[in-house]
Order: sequence, then C-alpha cells, then structure tokens
Amino acid sequence: MGSTEDYSVDYSDYYDSNFTTEETFQANPTPTVQLVQFLAVIIYSVTCLLGLVGNGLVITMIIFEMKKSVSIIWFLNLAAADFLFNVFLPLNIAYTALGYHWLFGRGMCKVNSLLLNLNMYTSVFLLTIISLDRYILVVCPVWSQNHRNTKSAWLACLAVWALGFVMSSPSLVFRDTGLVRDHLICFNNFSMSSSPLDRPLGDQVHMAVTLTRFVVGFVLPLSVITVCYVVIIVRLKRNRLAKSKKPMKIIIAIILTFFLCWCPYHVLQLLETQHHSIPESVLKFGLPIVTAVAASNSCMNPVLYVFLGQDFQKFKMTVLSRLASALSEDTVHSMIPRRSFTKPSSMTEKETILS
Repeated sequence: MGSTEDYSVDYSDYYDSNFTTEETFQANPTPTVQLVQFLAVIIYSVTCLLGLVGNGLVITMIIFEMKKSVSIIWFLNLAAADFLFNVFLPLNIAYTALGYHWLFGRGMCKVNSLLLNLNMYTSVFLLTIISLDRYILVVCPVWSQNHRNTKSAWLACLAVWALGFVMSSPSLVFRDTGLVRDHLICFNNFSMSSSPLDRPLGDQVHMAVTLTRFVVGFVLPLSVITVCYVVIIVRLKRNRLAKSKKPMKIIIAIILTFFLCWCPYHVLQLLETQHHSIPESVLKFGLPIVTAVAASNSCMNPVLYVFLGQDFQKFKMTVLSRLASALSEDTVHSMIPRRSFTKPSSMTEKETILS
C-alpha cells in the first residue's frame, strides 16, 4: 500500500467522478446520498460478477476452442479489456460502500482510474476498427481479400492498446489521494497542489484533459462508426446481399450499448469543468451514477452475444454454444443469399459483415 497525503484537501477546489461533495463525508449523510451510494454499489457489483464470468468465458472459448480469425481477434481484445477492468472493480465497490474512503494507497488510486479510461479507449478504438474493417470489406472486397489477415489484426490491436494507454496516462499524473473530514479520497488533482493559488492552472488542465477525452474517446469514434455503417447498410441494401440481419444486430447492439453507457459520463464530465455554473446536486448525485453506468459497459458484450447470437426464445442452445455461435465468423453465411456463391466475388461478399 502506497503512502498517503499529509495535508487536508478543500473539496470545493476539486470535483471528480468517483465521489460526491462534502455532504457525502458527513457523519450522517442524507437519505438521497445514501441511495446514490447504494445504487452505485449495486451497479458495480452486478457489473463485476457478470463481467468476470462472461468475459472470462469468452476469452477461454476463444483461446482454447475457436479458430483465430480476424473477427475473433477483435472480440478477444474487447473481452480482454473488459475483463482487466472487472478484475480491479472490487476496489471501486469497497471505496463506494465505505462512503468514499480509499484504503488502497495512492498507487492503486492512479491504477484504478487508469483502468477505467483504458477500458473506455481500447473499447471505442476497437469498435472503430471493427467498423472500418467491415466498411473495407464492403467497399473494397478485393483489396480486403488480399491484405486482410490475422497478423495485421494483431498489429492493429497492439496499436490500440498502446494508444489507449497513452490517452489514459493523465490518470497516472493527476490522480491523487487526500483527506476530507477523516476520509481519504481518491481524486483528480489537476493543479498538482493543495494551494488555491494553483487553481487557475488546474482548471485549464482539467478542461484540456476532459475535452481531449470527449473528442478522442467519443465524438471522433462515433462519427467514424456512424459513417461506416451508413455506407455499409446502403451498399448492402442496394446490392441485396443481406439475407439475415442477425450478425449485423450483434455488432450494432455492441456499439449502441457502448455509446449509451458512456454518453451520460462524458456529458457530466463536461459539466464538471463548469461546476460553479450548475447546481451542486447535479454533480453530487449524478457523477457517481453515470460513472457506475459507464463501468457497466464492461459486462454487456457477453450478454449481447448470448441473447442476439441465436434466437433466444427457442432456448435450444447452451450458453457456451450461443457464445460460440455469436463470435464465429460462420454466422455471416446467413447474411448472403445462396445464389451469390456462384459469382466470382462470392467469397469476398460472403465475408462483408462479420468475417
């Protein structure tokens, strides 16, 4: 366990998504504060359980049971990012359950925040690559057939992890611990000091970090993904290639779920930079909940694989079979009419969505 600060933090100078205002640290917190804290603990706990089990199954099946195709590599890295985050999620559960009292030292305070941001960046970058991959398959099938391979996929994933770590590195610099009414909190100390004189610089750094995270981790990926899938859908409808919509539903559901989980988080993070201009209750009650909801995205993908991989209402397949079916590239075959297999380009068309 790392060392802790020997100074007390004036919370009015710092806002952060992992705890609420000074009212949280009172000996007798209000019922509303207790309710927010309870809901956050429930969301974190369910996320941790489902995330470890679900992503663990996905990783195990891919490593030991499935052929390593390009799409499987994308799914493996998505599951790895989510699983890594869920391994450390019990720290957040304990922190929240103890009324935002951090017991794990300054080093783990930094690592815990790093993993949340790393999970966000790696997931959204991988979803963007998946979208570009499918776009190229549809628009440039011949080029894709000649250049698309597992080695390139692994190199792309390595680049994603490296870029994600770089973008998440502000957590290692600015995350800190400090005392507030006998509670040791884990917070963002953007001014790198407890002195009010350094507050203007801290505000500028806070704004820069938040805007960068919003643009790079949300706006740009969402724009690229939207353009890719609009082109894909238009092209498939025009060429009448799609026979079944199930494989497309899996990918679209993963993307929509990601952005629905993370959108409230980014909105309140932006509002946090202007905290003097908005009601205190918005941040006090909103930030803990939207952070928990954002974290819950790390358990969503395996659930979507199971429910959308096959016809869920028939209940004829085991969970493992559903996972394998959803992850397998063979599901793409149902999206292409059989008559197209006789054409010279059938093998590239056959892979246009999920291969």
